Amino acid sequence: MGTTLFLSFFVLVVLGVPIAVALGLSSLVALLLHSHVPLMVLVQKAYGGVDSFTLMAIPFFILAGNIMSTGGVSARLVNLASCFFGRFTGGLAHVATAACTFFGAISGSAPATTAAIGSVMIGPMRQKGYSKPFSAACVAASGTIGLLIPPSITMVLYGVVTGASVGKLFLGGVVPGLLMSAALMAANYVVAKRNGYGSEAKVGVAQTFKAVKDSSLALLMPLIILGGIYGGVFTPTEAAVVAVAYGLFVGMFIYRQLKVKDVWNVLQATAKSTAIIMILVATAHCFSYLMASEQIPQALTDALLGFSRDPEVLLILICFSLLVVGTFLDNAVAVVLMAPIFYPVIVSAGIDPVYFGVLLVLTLSIGQITPPVGLCLFVACNIGDVSIEKLSVAVVPYLLVLLVVMFILIFFPDLVLFIPNHMMQ
Repeated sequence: MGTTLFLSFFVLVVLGVPIAVALGLSSLVALLLHSHVPLMVLVQKAYGGVDSFTLMAIPFFILAGNIMSTGGVSARLVNLASCFFGRFTGGLAHVATAACTFFGAISGSAPATTAAIGSVMIGPMRQKGYSKPFSAACVAASGTIGLLIPPSITMVLYGVVTGASVGKLFLGGVVPGLLMSAALMAANYVVAKRNGYGSEAKVGVAQTFKAVKDSSLALLMPLIILGGIYGGVFTPTEAAVVAVAYGLFVGMFIYRQLKVKDVWNVLQATAKSTAIIMILVATAHCFSYLMASEQIPQALTDALLGFSRDPEVLLILICFSLLVVGTFLDNAVAVVLMAPIFYPVIVSAGIDPVYFGVLLVLTLSIGQITPPVGLCLFVACNIGDVSIEKLSVAVVPYLLVLLVVMFILIFFPDLVLFIPNHMMQ
C-alpha cells in the first residue's frame, strides 16, 4: 500500500492536481487497491482531522491579520521602522525587514507579510536607486519572519498535528524570530555596502515619538495575545478571537481606515484562505492515517535511530529533508505531512517537541524563498515586477544567512526553550 500511496500522490502532483486533492485521491486509490477497510473510514478520518478546538485559531488569526492589514497598519509600521533603522547603510532595506518583523507579529503568515510590506516598500526602494531584484528579494526574505514570529499559523498547525502546546510554541518563536530578523539585516548591510546603497536622514525625536504613538495600538496585539496566553487569561484559540475583536476596534474606531464595506471583502478573503487550509488538513489526515497503518513513521524512526542517536546529527538529517521538501511543498502541506513522520523520531531521541516545532517552522520558512514553490518569491515578483530567475539569484545571500540561523538553533536549543520553560512552568 505504501508504494501505491506515494507513487499515486507524486504522479498527481506532477500532473498539476492541487496538493489537497492529490492527498485525498492518492489515499482513496491506495485504500481501494490494497485494503478491505470501508471507504467511510476515510470520511471519518477527514472529519476527525478538522474536528479540533485548537484548529479554530487559524481562521481567527487569518481574519485578525487581514483586518489589521486593511485597517492601515502597514504604513504605520513602516514609518516606525524607518525612525529606528533608516539611518544605517542600506536604510530602506532594514526598514523593510523591521516592518516585516512587526507585521509578522500581527499576520502570522509569510505571503501576507510580504504582500503588505512589499506594496509599501518596494516602490520607495526603487526610487532611491535600489535594484529591482534586491528590493524584491529583501521583502521576500523578510516576509518569511511572519511564519516564525508569534502568532504563527504554521505553529498552530504543528500543535494540532503533534499535540504540542501552541502557547509554548508561540513563546519559543520569539527569540528565533528576532535572531532571524537580525541575520537578514546583516545580509542587507553587506549587499547594500557592496552596491553603494546609502542611508536615510536621521529622524528627530518628535517624529519618532509620533511614529511610536501611531503604531503602538497595532503593536499591542501580539503583546495582548502572548500576555493573555502566558497569564492564563485565555487559550491560543480564544486569543485569536480576542485579536479579531481588537483589530476591528482599532481599524474602525481608532485608525478609522477599516470601513463597513471593507469587512465583507476581508471575510471573503479569510474564508478562502481558511477553506484551503482545512481541506488540506482533512485530506492530509487521511494520508497520514494510511502511512501510520503501514508503519512508515516507525520504519523511518528505526532507520534514523539506527544511523545515529545523537540529537544534533538527527536534527541535521531531518532539517536537510525538510529543506528539500520545502522546495516543492508549501509550508502548511509540509507540516501536516512531515510532522507526523518525524515526531516519533524526535520523541525517541529525547528532543523537546516544542523546540523541534520551532526549528521545523524555521526550516520550512526557507522554502518560501526557494523555487519552484516559494510563495514569497512569487508575491515579491508580482509586486516588484521582476523575473523569477533574477529574483532567485538575488535571494541567495538571504538563503545563506537563514541556513546559518537554522544551524545556530540546532546547536543552541536554549535559544528556543528559554522563554517557554521559564514563563510557562
